[in-house]
Amino acid sequence: MEKILIIDDNNDICLLLERFLSKQGYKTASAQRGEDGLILLRKEPFELVICDFKLPDIDGLEMLRRIKVLNPATAVIIITGYSDVRVAVQTVKHGAYDYVTKPLYPDEILYTIKGALERRSQSLSASASSSSATASPATVAAKAAPKAAPKTPLAPNGKRFIFGKSRAAEQLQKHVELIAPTNMSVIITGETGTGKEFVANAIHLKSKRGDKPFVAIDCGALSKELAGSELFGHVKGAFTGALSDKAGSFEYANGGTLFLDEVGNLSYDNQIKLLRVLQERKIRRIGSNQDIAVDVRIICATNEDLRDAVRQGRFREDIYHRINEFEIHLSPLRERKADIMIFAEHFLELANEQLDKDIIGFDDESREKLKEYYWHGNLRELQNVVKRAVLLTQGDYIEADVLPQEIISPQYLTPEDTGGAQVSYDPLRPGVPVISQPANNLKSVSESAERAAILKVLEKTGYNKTKAAEVLNIDRKTLYNKLKAYDIHL
Repeated sequence: MEKILIIDDNNDICLLLERFLSKQGYKTASAQRGEDGLILLRKEPFELVICDFKLPDIDGLEMLRRIKVLNPATAVIIITGYSDVRVAVQTVKHGAYDYVTKPLYPDEILYTIKGALERRSQSLSASASSSSATASPATVAAKAAPKAAPKTPLAPNGKRFIFGKSRAAEQLQKHVELIAPTNMSVIITGETGTGKEFVANAIHLKSKRGDKPFVAIDCGALSKELAGSELFGHVKGAFTGALSDKAGSFEYANGGTLFLDEVGNLSYDNQIKLLRVLQERKIRRIGSNQDIAVDVRIICATNEDLRDAVRQGRFREDIYHRINEFEIHLSPLRERKADIMIFAEHFLELANEQLDKDIIGFDDESREKLKEYYWHGNLRELQNVVKRAVLLTQGDYIEADVLPQEIISPQYLTPEDTGGAQVSYDPLRPGVPVISQPANNLKSVSESAERAAILKVLEKTGYNKTKAAEVLNIDRKTLYNKLKAYDIHL
């Protein structure tokens, strides 16, 4: 009988979930504080934890990390009364299976629980198979059947790693196979959406540290003030709001791998602290005088040129050489035409599972449209397009008419069509016209010029929003507001 732990400060929710899940054949337990839940997890293993994001003593991300440290195989579902896309992304990125917003509906939560337990079972089966086998895994081919068993490694959250069959994909797989067994630091470079974290996780799973924690940190999302606490931890009273001791990401990743995404966004002060860790393999929590030894492999990722950042004095050269023992570059999807349909088939399988559908594949016209598209958003954009198409498809095959309009038929407008307005094309959305109003509308001209300037800077900075904000001399919040106002999607 599978055991489920419910952690929520609302006793009514705990009781309702316990009763409902017990009737479904699960063994349950509950706690109303994070520390109480962790005590139960130390006493006995649970296949699944349903955890509230807002607990009185520990927040959801902290709980997620601690649960994964205690048992990386435990599936975690985060529940909350606040629908926040950023929180959802962060929880999934840190290893949660899914994120469910209150109020909870029985059918929805049961469906999510079954999916999480199924993914956990697949992950354990794959791990057992890989430990007993000595041969290296073969390159993934196109999907043979909708319900075929995975032939590629699974991350703790059940996601598969797809390499593809293009020359660039074969080179990538060769590099992963070579570098994984070592302890060398790795930099993964490439455009946004090319799958840098997936490659980092693949390296981790194929390494000797594969059964230890994999902790991912988005350095671009860390403020200068909180980055030190997030990475190295702090002691109670170290600063205003430090109400208790907190372990940092280095401690959580001890014995395993720490993935630093967008490492170029770390402040200069935190770069110095990172250099000390790389040199001495010791960390010191903020406000403490005690060193803590850590054994962590560092994998970094960036979509900017760190060499250029070094030349400009924004990134320390000594750190760059420390973390760049081996570099892996991920080519954009538009340069890997042979891989587009392999990834599309993979995303189709995922979408079928998530949306409870059974679409067989793509028709010939939709295949051609997908292959011809520029894919500025790379794999992330392709996944979104496929998921939307699966949702809209009523038959057995995805047809071209359910693809986004900019993929089906790019529109090219003439001056007569636009009443004298100027037409340009958004580099982030090929084929989608950007219409500027005639010069007698001063506000529209100003907004059009501002939008064009933002797009130009984003393109030059490799769509790095932090760097773009610096170049534009505005803060990140202002940039995000303008991106939303001008309908610029990254």
